[in-house]
Amino acid sequence: MIIIQKYKINISLLLVLLVLLVNGVQAGENNLRKIMDISGRWKFSIGDKDSWSARDFDDSNWEEIIVPEKWENQGFYGYDGFAWYRKTFRFNSKVTQLPFYLSLGYIDDVDEVYFNGELIGKTGSMPPFYATAYNARRVYRIPQSLIKTEGENSIAVRIFDEGGEGGIVHGDIAILMDVEAIPVDLSLQGIWKFKTNDCKIVENGLCDFSEWNDIIVPGYWEDQGYKHYDGIACYAIKFKLDNEFKGEDMVIVLGKIDDIDQVYLNGNLIGQSGKFSRKGTWGMGNFDGQLRGYYLPKNALKNNAENVFFVRVMDRGGVGGIYEGEIGLITQTNYIKYWNARPNR
Repeated sequence: MIIIQKYKINISLLLVLLVLLVNGVQAGENNLRKIMDISGRWKFSIGDKDSWSARDFDDSNWEEIIVPEKWENQGFYGYDGFAWYRKTFRFNSKVTQLPFYLSLGYIDDVDEVYFNGELIGKTGSMPPFYATAYNARRVYRIPQSLIKTEGENSIAVRIFDEGGEGGIVHGDIAILMDVEAIPVDLSLQGIWKFKTNDCKIVENGLCDFSEWNDIIVPGYWEDQGYKHYDGIACYAIKFKLDNEFKGEDMVIVLGKIDDIDQVYLNGNLIGQSGKFSRKGTWGMGNFDGQLRGYYLPKNALKNNAENVFFVRVMDRGGVGGIYEGEIGLITQTNYIKYWNARPNR
């Protein structure tokens, strides 16, 4: 079992963590506008059952608890272990093509978050491979396909607390909208395949991912069970097109990546930021914070067949991975329109 002690941190390490945390929040917060406050009374139960994530689960017999506030102050003093929060709400804002995010502030220690029954994010590692993430701000992208414009939407938050205070303890609890996001034509945000260390880029993109793990993109890999990992890691996603972009010049948008990357489509290199060095040495270049958008060769995408994107990432320290921004395909025409319309470009 991996256990990170929450309170035995020296002052120098604490200062480093605070700098990383502030920089991370500022990087993702500049374009996010609050459209709905969802703090206040939520449903709550200690225990742990898979069925509690379902959109239509009947939580009428659950306790009510104030969010944000540690559960120890609300009748559960001394409780450590699993607990769930649930909230239902209606969108009071017009649902647009711009992406929505769920802000849950700071959670002690580990969480998994479900929107209308589907997992949309997680931070830290649940037992038996427990690792706390009590100092990480939770902001999760809500996939457009999950949003109900008519009727109720549900949020379910599974939490494990190892000790000390527990729950959704403080911070902004809200629905946010990214007002400067790239409006991709096909979102590839969500669950990708992932492995640490290098991988062989297979010709035609054919590969067996049965031994790869799932990871949510975008999101730092440190927040998803790979704390303190530095070096090369590989991402992959399979998807099928039904002629919707036939004849179009396309761009793959991969948000922001820490630190350098190489991107392959169906086994062919289509772009990179930075340079991978020889095995065992660091790569060259610093492209953290730079938006990745790679133009695809004509007819590189297969219609009525499976396509595979591979992304090799080298992280040289701190946090790493495909961590922020829109992920997906956009036509070159729409991509140019987006950049031409940006203020202060």
